[in-house]
Order: sequence, then structure tokens, then C-alpha cells
Amino acid sequence: MTYCVAIKLNAGLVFLSDSRTNAGLDQISSFRKMMIYEKRGSRFLVLLSAGNLSIAQSVREALQTTQIVDEEHCGEPTTIWNANSMFDAARVLGCAVRNVHERDGESLRQAGVEFNVSLVLGGQIRGEQMRLFQVYSAGNFIEATDETPYFQVGESKYGKPVLDRILTPDTSLDDAAKCALVSMDSTLKSNLSVGLPLDMVLYENNRYESDKIVCIDEGNPYFRMLHDRWGAELRNAFDTIESPHWDAERQTCASPLHAPGCRYQPLRKTSGPFDR
Repeated sequence: MTYCVAIKLNAGLVFLSDSRTNAGLDQISSFRKMMIYEKRGSRFLVLLSAGNLSIAQSVREALQTTQIVDEEHCGEPTTIWNANSMFDAARVLGCAVRNVHERDGESLRQAGVEFNVSLVLGGQIRGEQMRLFQVYSAGNFIEATDETPYFQVGESKYGKPVLDRILTPDTSLDDAAKCALVSMDSTLKSNLSVGLPLDMVLYENNRYESDKIVCIDEGNPYFRMLHDRWGAELRNAFDTIESPHWDAERQTCASPLHAPGCRYQPLRKTSGPFDR
């Protein structure tokens, strides 16, 4: 019961998450699904989580103290705070997921609860470029590319079409933020299990900090405007598309899905909008 999206662009990163964890006639709960890990001038990381709330919270807590040790190196263990690369930070997060699974997985299984958590970790550590990873329940992960510049976790299907149509690596941060909010609004419209307030972060490349962090609730004027305009413009666009032309002649139905002898009016190429 959540929707989170993270976008990687040449100009920076955009993160957006809702806060609803369960929905019903008499019970709605909200918990923040975004965490920021920041050392100004050194690193700026954002973590988004979806799936079982107790597991996600356990992973976030474990991440604070999880260490990985490479046997071939004699240096200090790697943590989220001293990792030299985003790849190593993602490895630490994956290790935290496996540690929680090792501790709680069997008990959850016996209680009939699936070990279900999906995470997105993105940001920048001084000395390398921005990177964005999606981490799965097994602790393994994949990285965003120019061909796939965003990740979604949770109720992803409703907000995906606008992301596919709009986003490219050259999209500006403001346009990507607008696109993410439209994606979220589409999800809110179609699924009650996703709800306000929203958390949004915009990170500009090579800053290692952000002053664009906002919580969006029902009273936010920009989000209300976007919701109203997007709905109205979609309706206007739909109304401007010419309706299909139907052949006036009735023909015998040849489809096996219809009873023998039924009649229907097929679409046929005419001088209407189906001409090329």
C-alpha cells in the first residue's frame, strides 16, 4: 500500500513517496517512507521503501549499524556513512536486508507473513557521479541507466505511462518533478491504498545537499492546481480526438465468439481518421 518513484537525470535526482500504509473504511495510517542520509559536502543519499512496514522499518534501523567487510582489504568495515561509492552503499543496504531476513524471516514465515520489501537508494558520494539503485527482498539490486532512468516501488502501474512518455536523461529537474507529481496524482486517483501527504526531494548534481525538500498535503496550492489542470487537460485532449467512423452496412458475424447468424457493425477503412 504505497507508491514511490525515483528519477535519475543529467541535472540531478527526484524522489517522491506517499505515506499511506493501510486503507479501510475505518482505519487509515500514515508513515514516512523516505529517509535522507546526509553529510554536507561529502554525501547525500535518499532511501525509499515499500512492502511490509515492519520489515521496511527494521531494515532502515539495521542500515544505521550494518557493516560489510571485504576480506581482501584490511581497512575499516564499510558502512552507509563511509562508503566510497554508491555501489558500496547499495551493498550495505542489501546486507541490512539479508540481516533482517536472517533474524526475522523464519518467524514471519511461520506466522504466514511473506518477507516482502522493496527499496530504492539513490544519491551521490563525493568522487563519483550520481547513481540510483533498486534493492529487492533478497538483498540483490539493479542500477538505473539512461534507457531506464527511473524506478518505481509499490503501486507502480497507474503512474507509469506518463513517466515513459515524458522522461529522458535531459529532462530538467522541474519538469521531472512535475512529471513525478502527475504520476502520483494518477495513482491517487485510481487506488485508495495510496494517499497524502507526499514527501518530495530534488537533488542537484554535485551539491551533496538539498534545499528542495517538501511535504505535500491536501492544502498544498501547487498540487491542487496540478490535480485540477491535469484532469481538465486530459478531458480536453480526449474531446479533441475524432471519434471512430463505423461502416453503415451490416455484415454477417464471422467471429467464433458470437453465435451463428449474429450481426455486428465492423470498423472499416473510410475517409475518416483511420486513413493514412
